[in-house]
Order: sequence, then C-alpha cells, then structure tokens
Amino acid sequence: MSIRSAVLISSGLNAWSSEIEDISATGVLVAKPDNWRGRIDDVFVLDMLIGEALDIHVDARLARVTDTQLGFAYERIPENKEAPLWNLLGGYADRLEPYSA
Repeated sequence: MSIRSAVLISSGLNAWSSEIEDISATGVLVAKPDNWRGRIDDVFVLDMLIGEALDIHVDARLARVTDTQLGFAYERIPENKEAPLWNLLGGYADRLEPYSA
C-alpha cells in the first residue's frame, strides 16, 4: 500500500514542490522539480507531508542531483518530529542501508 506524500523545498525566496520517492532515517529522495536551482551542499528547508496527518519540517543538505531526482541528507530533525519519523520508518530507522550507485 503506497502512502500519499508531497514535499515543499525552500531556500530564501525560492520554493519548489515535489513528490517523495524514498525516505530513510538519514535522508530523503525526491523527484526533481521543474526549474530547479540548487547546488550540492546547499541547505534547504523541507516540509514533508506524509499521509493524511504527518507533517515533518527538516533542514537538509543537497547531497545528490540526477536528471530526475534530488537526494537530501538531513542536517537537523526537530526533536518533536523524531518519533513520528521513526514510527513512519518502522523497525528500520536504526539500521544502516547499503549504498549502491
């Protein structure tokens, strides 16, 4: 069963909306929005809307850019949003994920 999700990516006066493609305890992969203007290592505010009621704001650093995707690494997760994020991820939040390029 898929969960509806969206993300608002913002930096200063710039903002883009997108869809979450994958999420983990350390970062999130989103579809690359049209007119994207960000660079590797720039920090953005991500407002992630997941399902009907979960809204998580995080600061995240742009770690990867492809033709169709953006990969962000969390810089800071507000303390009151840690538990909801871990609950969303289930039993996988404390496990390392293998990286494949």
